[in-house]
Amino acid sequence: MRVVSSDVDTHLAKLPEPQRTTLTALRATLRTVLPDAEECLKYGMPAFVVNGRAVAGYDGFKHHCSYFPHSGSVLERVGNLPDWTEASKGTLRFPVDRPLGITLVRRLVKARLEQIASAAPR
Repeated sequence: MRVVSSDVDTHLAKLPEPQRTTLTALRATLRTVLPDAEECLKYGMPAFVVNGRAVAGYDGFKHHCSYFPHSGSVLERVGNLPDWTEASKGTLRFPVDRPLGITLVRRLVKARLEQIASAAPR
């Protein structure tokens, strides 16, 4: 069952434009890719959780937006990221006015879900 968190709504409403619009688009994309995920705040940022495990998080910052796969190896595993993004071990930064496309989001989510599935149970 997907729960839409009013905390996430409140968090996004506080962001300035164009971050708010960009991240609202990312949220809609994540809802499409993860229709049964729970939405909540994790580490103070919006996140999608499946079976208690964070799959994707995101937030807006002064000069960029960020996608967080909640893993230090997902971005490297996905590889071939758009040249207009900037990746570090656990963060994918992208322009405040350019949402991530559904194809990329699907690849990121798939890599994280595969990682979770192959990990030892908690």
